[in-house]
Amino acid sequence: MTISRESGPAYPGRWCEPRDPRAQLTSQPPKQALSHELRYVNAEKGSLMRLHNFASIVEDKTVAQAQLVADLPFVYPHVALMPDAHFGKGSSVGTVFGTLRAVIPAAVGVDIGCGMIAVRTHLTHADIQDFALEDLRTAVEDSIPLSPGNYNGWIMDPRTEARTRELAQLAQDTGVDLGHSKNWRQQLGSLGGGNHFIELCLDEDDRVWLFLHSGSRGVGNKIAQKHIKAAQRHCEKHWIQLADKDLAYLVEGTPEFDSYIADLHWAQHFALLNRDEMMDRFLDCVATWSGADRETLELERINCHHNYTQRENHYGKNVWLTRKGAIKADEGDRGLIPGSMGTASYVVEGKGYAPGLKSAPHGAGRVMSRTQAKARFTEADLAARMEGIVYRPGAEFVDEIPDAYKDIDRVMADAAQLVEVKHTLRQILNVKGT
Repeated sequence: MTISRESGPAYPGRWCEPRDPRAQLTSQPPKQALSHELRYVNAEKGSLMRLHNFASIVEDKTVAQAQLVADLPFVYPHVALMPDAHFGKGSSVGTVFGTLRAVIPAAVGVDIGCGMIAVRTHLTHADIQDFALEDLRTAVEDSIPLSPGNYNGWIMDPRTEARTRELAQLAQDTGVDLGHSKNWRQQLGSLGGGNHFIELCLDEDDRVWLFLHSGSRGVGNKIAQKHIKAAQRHCEKHWIQLADKDLAYLVEGTPEFDSYIADLHWAQHFALLNRDEMMDRFLDCVATWSGADRETLELERINCHHNYTQRENHYGKNVWLTRKGAIKADEGDRGLIPGSMGTASYVVEGKGYAPGLKSAPHGAGRVMSRTQAKARFTEADLAARMEGIVYRPGAEFVDEIPDAYKDIDRVMADAAQLVEVKHTLRQILNVKGT
C-alpha cells in the first residue's frame, strides 16, 4: 500500500461551495478504480486530494463507491477509506468524510451509533480457569436479550430506570418525537443479531476483558429510515440528480436538517447507554460466576461509536464528520477494533493522523456477503475455526465465520499510521444474537 502526501500547504485547491438546491449533481464512478492508491482531482490552484485509501485489500467497486462520495461538491476536505472498507449501501462501510452545511443520512447508516464497549477487570485467567465458561454463557443469555423480542423486566433495575429517564428527558429537551417507536424503553439493554456479540477475552498478559458490540437497535433504525426518506424527498423536490439515491442529503438551515441532527444525537446517545447497560449486566454475571467483588471488578471502560456524525474541525474548517464503519482516532483517543468471530481484537490509541481524518477501522471488514458465506461454509467449518472458544453452535452463525472477513492482521498493518495497538485480545467465550 502506498500512502503519500502532497508537499506544500495542505489542500491548496479551491473549495467548491455547496450549490443551489436546484442545481443538478451528477457523479459517475471512475472508469478504472485505483485499488489502493490515492486519487487526485485537479483544482484551480493545485491538486486537491479527494480520496485517501488505506486499504490494501479492497474491491474496485468499493473504491468507485467511495469516489462517488468524494465527488460531491460539499465534501471537505476529502474521503478517507479505512483498511477494513467494503462495499455498502449508498456509501462504503469504512468511509470517513467531512461535509459543509449538509449531511447524508444514509451514509451514517441505519444502525446509528453502533459501536464497541470494553472493560478491563482486575481478574486474570488464573482467577477464572476453574469456573465453567458454559455457565457464564447461560447467565449472560439469561440476563441480556439477544434479539428484538419483548423486554425482560430489567426496567425495574435502578440503573436501567436512570438511563431511560435520561433518554426520555433528552428527547423532551431536544424535540425528538419517538412516536414511531413506542417500545424504545424495552430495547435498552438488548444486543441484536448479525455481527453483534458479547465476549470474554484475555489480553497479552492474561488479564480478563469484557467486550461487546451493539448499537441503537430498532429505534435507531426507524429514525434513520425516516430521515433517509426525507433527504430523498428533498433532492427530488429540487431536481437534484445523484449517482445513487442513498447519497441524498439534507441542508443546514432547514427544518429537515435540524430534525435529523436532533434525532441523530438522541440515537447516538441511546446506543452509548445501551452498551453501558449491557456491560453492567455482563459485569454482574461475571462477578456472580467468579465470586469477584462487583464494586472493584472494573478497572477501565472504553465506549466508542463507529457509525455516527458529529461536528469536528479538519484542515481549518468546521465540518460534519461522518464515520460509517470507523472509530475516532485523534491523538490519545482510546478505541476498539474487533476482529471477526474467532480472531483477535485490539485496544488501540489514536495518532491523530490528519489524512485519515483522525479515524481508524472499526473491524475486519467483510470479503464476502452473508449469502455467499452460508453457501460456502458449514457448521463444521465454523466449529473448526472456533476451536478453544466456548460459543453456541448453530447454522445461523455460519455467515459470521472468520473466513468471511478480511485478515485482521492485514487490516491492523494497514492502520499503522492511524493507531497504536495497546492490547491484543483473544476471546475465550462468545455470545451472539440471532
